[in-house]
Amino acid sequence: MKVPVLDLARQYESVKEELDAAVLSVLASQRYILGPEVEALEGEIAEYCGAAAAVGCSSGSDALMLALMALGIGPGDEVITTPFTFFATAGSIAHLGAKPVFVDINPKTFNIDPGQIEARISDRTKAILPVHLYGQCADMDPILETAKKHGLKVVEDAAQAIGAEYKGKRAGALGDIACFSFYPTKNLNGLGDGGMVTTTDAALGEKIALLRTHGAKPKYYHSMVGVNARLDAIQAAGLRVKLKKLDGWNSRRREIAALYDAKMSVDGITTPHVEDFNVPVYHQYVIRTTDRDGLIAALDKAEIGHMIYYPLPLHLQECFKHHGYREGDMPAAEQACAEVLALPIFPELTQEEIDHVADTVAGFAAGTA
Repeated sequence: MKVPVLDLARQYESVKEELDAAVLSVLASQRYILGPEVEALEGEIAEYCGAAAAVGCSSGSDALMLALMALGIGPGDEVITTPFTFFATAGSIAHLGAKPVFVDINPKTFNIDPGQIEARISDRTKAILPVHLYGQCADMDPILETAKKHGLKVVEDAAQAIGAEYKGKRAGALGDIACFSFYPTKNLNGLGDGGMVTTTDAALGEKIALLRTHGAKPKYYHSMVGVNARLDAIQAAGLRVKLKKLDGWNSRRREIAALYDAKMSVDGITTPHVEDFNVPVYHQYVIRTTDRDGLIAALDKAEIGHMIYYPLPLHLQECFKHHGYREGDMPAAEQACAEVLALPIFPELTQEEIDHVADTVAGFAAGTA
């Protein structure tokens, strides 16, 4: 039995009629850039997250860039973030001429360790950028307390966590600004690149909306230097169809994770740890093992898909070498990079496929796979 790490064709079949109609309606309207579909999606996402405003943009990476631009982050500034995340988190900081300052992770949740943040704050620090990795929110209360104490802004990288909850509140309204990605592999996935910025400050939302259109309002009159980071109407129309399905899809991901947990909680395998105050959305189901190469070989033999998120922490990436980080500086993140492995988790997985994945992993741990 072949089990793909992700099969988007199955999702498409489940929404084909509605999705096709939504896309065709945009073609008929000939309104391709921003417009009513984007405005409607922004309102729906703001309501869904409990935010004051939402601004559609061209990608999750651009969402991060716009958020930091709106806060005035630039050369000489520092932004504290995690080394264990997708590159765009730190790349957006660097693109603005600021310095990403890395803080090690909680080895259980893989999210930034709030207890280590304050020691890295300097007079150049302007913001904290926690990541809700794999679909579980970072521990935000102590992060927000530290930020308030030092007069810093908090930007959530919620690219993997739409629908995730922290102490009863959804990702997207926990800090000052939040950033989402609608890349095709995400829980709420578009037909290509797309992103969204949400904020609890309506005035900040207006500034972000201005920045995504070259800082122009009205057209051809520029009050600030922005970028071209608009969301296409076709993307918005498709996302509006899928947003209605999102809670059901996320619930199914949690069901699959529980089935995996039940079978794979064995010696040699560490299943995902979920904090009591969190409701995750399992963008990825990531286990740990000290013999990852052996497990990969067993999965390959069983024709089961897998991915490593992420093989090298950001502080050790070549492009950040000039910041002076060395191996051993972020031990928890470095160890995670050597041990993590993501298994198939998407709502359309069958029971037979779930059993095959779980039995293969458990069998490997027991020495029988």
